Amino acid sequence: MDFFIQNALASAAPSSDTGIINLVMLVVLFVVFYFLLIRPQTKRAKEHRQMVDSVAKGDEIVTNGGVLGRIINLGDNFIVLEIATNTEIKVQRQSIAGVMPKGTMKNTL
Repeated sequence: MDFFIQNALASAAPSSDTGIINLVMLVVLFVVFYFLLIRPQTKRAKEHRQMVDSVAKGDEIVTNGGVLGRIINLGDNFIVLEIATNTEIKVQRQSIAGVMPKGTMKNTL
């Protein structure tokens, strides 16, 4: 009858070293994720928050959508941009992608 069913053979009990090794590998994996993913992301978020807080009236900025404009009014959550003569739009402060050097709008028009 051994032809159809394999005999189940008992193996030795796992040693306690494998549990410690698994725990160490889990900690190492978390440390790698922290330094490669979590820490750089929080650093970028902090730099973006500082840039958004430091913009002032008259600065030329680019939004996440690629709109280039000059700040003419600042609010707590929104800013008003002048993107062309007598053309204004209102965007969220968090949508600022970068601050451009002064005179960028003159060079592009």
